[in-house]
Amino acid sequence: MVKQLQIVQQQLNECFYDREEEVEALLIALLSKQHVLFIGPAGTGKSVLSSMLGSIVDGSCYFQHLLTPFSTPEELFGVLSLKDLEQGIYRRNVTNMLPEAHFAFIDEIFKANSAILNSLLTLINERVYYNNGVPIPSPLLTIVGSSNEYIEEGEGLEALFDRFLLRYEVDYIRNEDSFISMLKDQNEKNVTKISLEELYEHQQQVANIDVSDGILKMIAKIRQALKDEGIRPSDRRFKQSLSILRAKAYLAGRTEVIREDLAIMANVLWETSDQKSTAKEIIHEIAFDTVDAFIHRTTAEFETIMLTAQTTLLHRTPIARTELSQLLMQGKSLFMEVQNMNRQIPNRPELQSLKTEMHKQLLRITSDVIGF
Repeated sequence: MVKQLQIVQQQLNECFYDREEEVEALLIALLSKQHVLFIGPAGTGKSVLSSMLGSIVDGSCYFQHLLTPFSTPEELFGVLSLKDLEQGIYRRNVTNMLPEAHFAFIDEIFKANSAILNSLLTLINERVYYNNGVPIPSPLLTIVGSSNEYIEEGEGLEALFDRFLLRYEVDYIRNEDSFISMLKDQNEKNVTKISLEELYEHQQQVANIDVSDGILKMIAKIRQALKDEGIRPSDRRFKQSLSILRAKAYLAGRTEVIREDLAIMANVLWETSDQKSTAKEIIHEIAFDTVDAFIHRTTAEFETIMLTAQTTLLHRTPIARTELSQLLMQGKSLFMEVQNMNRQIPNRPELQSLKTEMHKQLLRITSDVIGF
């Protein structure tokens, strides 16, 4: 049955270039009934990708809205019923509004003002909307929020930020080949639909995914390592993260959570943006073995160096040649690390592949610098 979702995942990856992580996050959020936040500049496809929620699940109610500092509760929760108001009853008409939605996308969600915030928090966390003081259960499964920027301390939005279990930074397309493919692509893509009933069945299957004691001990190890660095996610956040791990395992076609699944917690177990990189490093060190952790680190560092070199080549500042020479030295140093690791552990083909790819990119940049 999971094959159905894997096909959807593949089709979404074909629709959105360089968005594999975000696509996976959306599907995991659907399966785990959790909420996801996308943070990044305008024009990165956050809105278009998130709006796919409304078309993937057939028979579901979808709500989408862009908040501004002047947004009113009516825009999310419906207008007041004039007939009830004449009788002194403060009731909203919630038909086709957020309280009746299965899925929702709220753009610029941190623009929520105090008039909206309390009802939004209750709806997101408890799936309940209080209409004239009467609790109305909401069918809400997943909200996708997006923002161009992080919240700032003192804005009173910490509770709203905390409601999103999955958090992703979305940037412009990084890979040059993907960027060119995006420019060329003029084909309309179709994504396979699943019914609401099928989604519920998937969610039931996710709840049965096994999380072993060994995985729980690794989570405890992550918790202690984060604590040692002054990063203290709540116990509730750790508990909720189990649903994310189960969903990730299920989407991969497995019946139990494995060690590598823990890597997704790098998008869960941090509270401020300056904690993000430290949390990711800690979690990856525990989630992957020594070689995998080495590959992840060096790949990320090398990609940053290559992107910086490409940008420097484009700008052609007076000190560009000096900067490029320094970047090449850094790239070659990383290449030597990979080469040495490959000599020590020759039976890991991924090290050989990484070494080959790094060598190819270094030759290309060196050629560009010579012709600069």
